[in-house]
Amino acid sequence: MPRSVVPSTMQAAIVREANGSFDVVHRPVPDVSPGHVLVRIAASGVNPLDTKIRAGVAAHARHPLPAVLGMDLAGVVVKVGAGATRFQVGDEVYGLVGGVGGLQGTLAEYAAVDAALLAHKPKSLALRDAAALPLVAITAWEGLIDRARTRAGHQVLVHGGAGGVGSAAIQIARAFGADVYTTVAPAQFDVVSSLGATPIDYTASAPADYVLEHTADEGFDVVYDTVGGATLDASFHSVRRYTGHVVSALGWGTHALAPLSFRGATYSGVFTLMPMLSGKGRAHHGEILTEVARLVDAGQLRPLVDIRRFTLDQAGDAHARATGGQAIGKVVVDIP
Repeated sequence: MPRSVVPSTMQAAIVREANGSFDVVHRPVPDVSPGHVLVRIAASGVNPLDTKIRAGVAAHARHPLPAVLGMDLAGVVVKVGAGATRFQVGDEVYGLVGGVGGLQGTLAEYAAVDAALLAHKPKSLALRDAAALPLVAITAWEGLIDRARTRAGHQVLVHGGAGGVGSAAIQIARAFGADVYTTVAPAQFDVVSSLGATPIDYTASAPADYVLEHTADEGFDVVYDTVGGATLDASFHSVRRYTGHVVSALGWGTHALAPLSFRGATYSGVFTLMPMLSGKGRAHHGEILTEVARLVDAGQLRPLVDIRRFTLDQAGDAHARATGGQAIGKVVVDIP
């Protein structure tokens, strides 16, 4: 395949200080080191964590400013470094690749990416839709499959099923044969029902109520908390005795473990950024995204993508949309 023509400079959206605005600047296109590929970015997904990093309130996601933000991307490989044998020029890929740990983010025209973090994008999705998946799908997968070993016959409770991680968790659990329930507000019932989950009104039902109604007071085999705080405490009261497992993607805070111990159950935390921050375990992210693409192309998983469109010079508006409560699904920035 012929090599793509790559310019020497690119546009990138830079944030210079905490809570600062985005400045679109020209900077050199990054070099490609061994094991890496250069990706021409078509779309960048906006995660709540991106907005926290920009605000300077995400100590666990180290990314010193000034910097290019953005974690998720979908795009096309335009150059392949030595040893990156899984990809060729022209391949359409997606991944969770930067925006933390000093790794260049995805609000730019190009990024040099560790090939281990990437996978071929789902064939049935446009690049824009594929960019909405990496962080949320990996986080859901790590909790449900890697930690809790979700399988057919399990009753799974997802807290916050209308959110990004929650909606992915519902669909992945369903794809593995589980019976899925989710706590949401009544306004979100239709969304989660369309994904295959039984909605539970968290504003009107206490854990004791829905555990009794849906599990005959035995508890859920897997409880995935995507909310944190008091919701994680409620999870400890909702899990099945002896064999149940609680997973949380937001496990910071102070929590009493006695309710979990009294049920003889277990707990795991999920920290999706660890491979990018530590450099260890990156290949597993690529493996997960390969499996996620398979589920997408089999019709078992679809991203929820907000209908509003933004370009690179509107990155600030995209962040405002993501934090303002108006978005329905993941906000995505197009980088044409």
